[in-house]
Amino acid sequence: MSGTIRPASVADIDSLFDIRTSVTDNHLSREQLDELGITAEALQQAIEAAPCGWVAELGGVPVGFAMVDFDAGELFALFVRPQHEGKGLGKRLLEAAEQALFARHALIYLITDGDEAIRANGFYSRQGWLQVSEVDDRDVRYEKRRDR
Repeated sequence: MSGTIRPASVADIDSLFDIRTSVTDNHLSREQLDELGITAEALQQAIEAAPCGWVAELGGVPVGFAMVDFDAGELFALFVRPQHEGKGLGKRLLEAAEQALFARHALIYLITDGDEAIRANGFYSRQGWLQVSEVDDRDVRYEKRRDR
């Protein structure tokens, strides 16, 4: 089953939180997300303002998602349920997000946990992202340039 990628809608918000809190690497609880300002209301406002998210589905069930901040040129979320990793869905979500961001920016970025044990670092590197700096004592910044 190859799955489908579709735009996220407000109806997906509960699924987005379920997926986000299901991951083992870079795990955050719903309470921790709230403390960071990542609330259902914030996601609703973002989704209603622009088509800024995509959902990966298998058999009609959401199993992954990506979200971007168009103004900043940032990929700020990309998560796939652990039991569905390795099926190419993360790569397809990343491609959708990159295409949308590159339509508005020549240089895009993301910030993630810099721990080398976090698999996201290898994933982003394999997709052509370059780690360019440390953000703080935990996080690192990756960037990618649009092909000319």
